Amino acid sequence: MRKSTRALLAAALVLGVAAGPALTPAFAVTSRSVTQASTPDLSAVVAGLPRADATAALVRVGGTEGSWQGSAGVHDLETNAPADPAARFRAGSVTKVFTAATVLQLAAEGRIDLDRPARAYLPDLIPGHYARVTVRQLLNHTHGIPAADMPGETVEEWYANRFTVHAPEEMVRSATAKPREFRPGTKQHYLNIGYTIAALIVERVTGDSYEHQVERRILRPLGLRDTYFPGEAAEITGPYNHGYQTMRLDDGTTGLRDVSVWGTTDGWAAGDLVSTTADLERFTRVLFAGGVVRGPLLEEMFTLPEVPDLKSGDPAAYSVGLSMKRLGGREVWGKTGGRWGYNTAIASTRDGARTLVYSVNSTDAKGQDMNPTALRLMVAAYGLPD
Repeated sequence: MRKSTRALLAAALVLGVAAGPALTPAFAVTSRSVTQASTPDLSAVVAGLPRADATAALVRVGGTEGSWQGSAGVHDLETNAPADPAARFRAGSVTKVFTAATVLQLAAEGRIDLDRPARAYLPDLIPGHYARVTVRQLLNHTHGIPAADMPGETVEEWYANRFTVHAPEEMVRSATAKPREFRPGTKQHYLNIGYTIAALIVERVTGDSYEHQVERRILRPLGLRDTYFPGEAAEITGPYNHGYQTMRLDDGTTGLRDVSVWGTTDGWAAGDLVSTTADLERFTRVLFAGGVVRGPLLEEMFTLPEVPDLKSGDPAAYSVGLSMKRLGGREVWGKTGGRWGYNTAIASTRDGARTLVYSVNSTDAKGQDMNPTALRLMVAAYGLPD
């Protein structure tokens, strides 16, 4: 990891843990099975919310090393009521883990072959110049298919189009009409489009909707009752803490706008899931224990392709569904996600000794840099990069 990133993480640790501000009336925390030696003072990281970078945070740490639960910040900026620790939120690209697990289950059943070209399943949708892209390459971001065209380049333009409904087939046609970014299997470029195509393959081989397949295979068996796919609905069903985004307002000034109501069809199988920290903690625990994807196919989620990143040239960081960082001297696997107003992450050591799930109501959830509060939580839970 580059020195600048390490320095940033070190600064985050100092600012967020060693010198966290005093608790505010909007702070609430419960803890259990915690030993001071094994579980860091995460409460200091989230104390002081709301602040400029985030209005709320919901956090769960679990595993054999101890457990901790906390929430901080406000439900909304109008009432300043305390954040609801059981609230639902937009999980963003954490959705990809559910999609990958569903595809791997179908692979275990012999209904999908990871080494088979995607075009073999979707000949009417994938053009000939992408004939060699395999299902595995869709899932580990080594396919070379560029992103689909979307309306808007700024957050203000995206906000103006927040209710636009995007059909997955049209997104695929838009992406595959372009030249490939690289020869499939030679580089890695993290994009949503591979998961959009993968979900369409799920629908083609099952004759069922992608959403119902995930519900039948994962949500219901694991009892994830607060996790659902919103479809074309722009509002979050059930209790949620409001998300806010810094942007240009109607009067020309820059400030926070409530962006809780926002359509997510542009993300679909790559980023539209709604969940809770309790549900995602259970999913993470069962997934890493081999209870969602079983046998050799689970290793696909913990195997990084040996190719460079397209932009940085660094070694690939994304596997099938997950990504990996070395923190505190050990491998930490997981997935982050961002939708306007919400940053989410699931993470765990491979052995499940320490899991982390958070939802941070970020005011710049899709910015170029990681949200400061989210960054401090990751470092506090696992330590600095090696």
